[in-house]
Amino acid sequence: MSVARPVFEAPDDVGAATSVVRVPSGPTIPLNRLAPEAALRRLELTVVRRLEGFLQGDHLGLLPGPGSDLNDARVYHPGQDDVRKMDWAVTARTNTPHVRDTIADRELEIWALLDLTPSMNWGTAGVTKRDLGIAAIATIGFLSQKMGDRFGGMMMRPDEVKRIPAGSGRTALYGMLRKMLQEPIVQDNVESTFELAEGIEQLARTQRRRGMRVVVSDFLTPGEAELDPDVPPPWERALRRLGVRNQVLCIEVLDAAEVDFPDLGEILIKDPETSFARYVNTSDEAARARMNAATQLQRERVRTAIRRAGAGHIRLRTDRDWVTDIARFVLNYRRTAAFLHQPPQGVSK
Repeated sequence: MSVARPVFEAPDDVGAATSVVRVPSGPTIPLNRLAPEAALRRLELTVVRRLEGFLQGDHLGLLPGPGSDLNDARVYHPGQDDVRKMDWAVTARTNTPHVRDTIADRELEIWALLDLTPSMNWGTAGVTKRDLGIAAIATIGFLSQKMGDRFGGMMMRPDEVKRIPAGSGRTALYGMLRKMLQEPIVQDNVESTFELAEGIEQLARTQRRRGMRVVVSDFLTPGEAELDPDVPPPWERALRRLGVRNQVLCIEVLDAAEVDFPDLGEILIKDPETSFARYVNTSDEAARARMNAATQLQRERVRTAIRRAGAGHIRLRTDRDWVTDIARFVLNYRRTAAFLHQPPQGVSK
């Protein structure tokens, strides 16, 4: 839920809170403030799931470069794929342009799926949820790039999923983050053909090489009012399938006003992804208590679903230091990862 945007103009110096009173036009955080590398030098994400190789050394292979062994064919994305990798045999059979990936001489490949639906566009403290998600991807990227691992990104908009090819090193990581920050803002109430479940399914289908997968979202389903944790959300099944071959990490981004609803008097509450709209008197303590209780049940349902899917879970808030929260998670992750990421029954680890 987001607060309706009044018709008056807000000042230009109130930071991310402008997303409540007007449609955001750009990022609320610069590229150089996404993640301090100095604070992450001694941290490394623990990988316990079996990947394509044996995790020798620092995940690097013996030879540099993208590799020469052929991998699966996939649909060609104009402007994102190299035309020199075109697979003409598959293209001729399907009448659809396909490219053939090569297997890199590295053990670990990380892909991050960023939710860019309208519910991610607002925030009342520090940064918007969208930019907090990009900052989380930057932090995970810096934790992995010093090991030579390849990092790629996918951006889920309401009408498509954009792919950013995987690369290694700081230059490739900064290039991916810059593209995410510069991606146009999705307007409210646009027609949607993609939801989180479809985005996760596409991540699983297009990236077949085993590795780590990071899903960044608020995990809100438009129009859903279910609060029972025993009822699985629509995206849980897709998340389970993604975890069969990969180690999955879910990063849930929240705004401070979603967790503790503020006293703002009588306001119009609108859902940025549906037609729902209702006036609520937030000065009524009983009303605020009911809304906060429903929010707690909603977030508990998300936490339970992610845990059932066997994925790691980080919860970040716009009013807190995300680097500290991720660092604390990584330190605890070393002790719990081996138990958390148990593959489903019948699937080899």
